[in-house]
Amino acid sequence: VQLQASGGGLVQPGGSLRLSCAASGFTLDYYAIGWFRQAPGKEREWVSCISSSDGSTYYADSVKGRFTISRDNAKNTVYLQMNSLKPEDTAVYYCAAPDGSSCHRDAYEYDYWGQGTQVTVSS
Repeated sequence: VQLQASGGGLVQPGGSLRLSCAASGFTLDYYAIGWFRQAPGKEREWVSCISSSDGSTYYADSVKGRFTISRDNAKNTVYLQMNSLKPEDTAVYYCAAPDGSSCHRDAYEYDYWGQGTQVTVSS
């Protein structure tokens, strides 16, 4: 069971990036997927989650209206579209899956983690 996050990079404030979380060894259809981020010297922070049961989406207040999470079960991939990026969005972004279809905001609820992808927002 593996998750691989990709799509990070360097972008100017106000720019956009799309992160991908690809699964291998299991089918994402039955799992919720969450995105977390961790900035240097800070704790890991929950960003967003999409359930598998009904496709419900959830966002942290800090990214609501700017980030959009979606899933393509045919490609076994979840995406995080990030628009209007700010310097405070700079962090390593991780995707993770709990052992079930429901979303959670606490990292300890997640059993499977990707390796992380760096997002840097700077001029």
